[in-house]
Amino acid sequence: MNITTIGLDIAKSIFHLYAVNQVGRYIKKKQLKRHQLLKHLASLESCLVVMEACGGANYWAREIKALGHEVKLISPQYVKPYVKGNKNDYNDAQAIAEAAQRPNMRFVPIKSVEQQDVQNFHRQRERIKKERNALVNQVRGLLAEYGIVINKGVAAVRRDLPRILEDAENGLNALSRELFAELQEELQALDERFVRCDHRIKSMNQGNAVCQRLDGILGIGPITASATYAAVGDGKEFKNGRHYSAWLGLVPGQHSSGGKPVLLGISKRGNRYLRTLYIHGARAVLRHSTSKQDRFSLWAQQVLSRRGYNKACVAVANKIARMAWVIMVKGESYRVPM
Repeated sequence: MNITTIGLDIAKSIFHLYAVNQVGRYIKKKQLKRHQLLKHLASLESCLVVMEACGGANYWAREIKALGHEVKLISPQYVKPYVKGNKNDYNDAQAIAEAAQRPNMRFVPIKSVEQQDVQNFHRQRERIKKERNALVNQVRGLLAEYGIVINKGVAAVRRDLPRILEDAENGLNALSRELFAELQEELQALDERFVRCDHRIKSMNQGNAVCQRLDGILGIGPITASATYAAVGDGKEFKNGRHYSAWLGLVPGQHSSGGKPVLLGISKRGNRYLRTLYIHGARAVLRHSTSKQDRFSLWAQQVLSRRGYNKACVAVANKIARMAWVIMVKGESYRVPM
């Protein structure tokens, strides 16, 4: 019988292929080097090629799809239960093929080159932010050794450090002043890099129709809009808005037994970075909803009064995510509820 599904375990140099037919029976397995992979797959009839969603998976998915095959990505956590016996590359490829044949399996959207470009800028932005926070904390700690205390936060250090360097009576000697002057220059350089990264993200938004529509939603700005596009594209991989918010981890977890439903806190599954952005946006919506009388703001205030601030933030973030899915999938523009 012909090959219908291929489980492909990818790596940097060596790839392992496990092929099955339409009833899941083993057909063949093969080890391939990097330069052999595409040539071998091009010699096969069109079939379903499945890989784990890991480093390099989006690149290989696009290349294999160009050969005429159907390509899908699976989250590694859904493959692990199907690994039989000891872990090795062939068993991993077999587990991928087995998991792909389950009728209720969930797959990961394949990212385009444009999505990966946007995602890379977001990762760079987060790395610069972490480096800046680490630098600020180090400056505060070093100054504390000289009896100089600065409030928490980047803004406080950015404001107070020049004043401290100019103060000749604070006990800093020439050598320590030279060190802190270098740290100030490093902080300024990180600030400039962070601003440049924000400008690049915003300029990419201007040429993207999906980002432009998302940017109009209450609680979503250019950063959240571009991060959403980088993660899910047009959102059509999700059946509805609830599936999208569940993928973000903005719905309750569940631990039910014996027919008794027990709901827990939010599941926190999926993209943590994107979930954080939506919750930050929800905080902004709650903060400004007190002065508004539209239906969405009144609902947010009712949730806040009933459930408290943190739960209200998650509820608003969940609603914003659902609205974002509608905007992405249906190509509509956001309309403020009256």
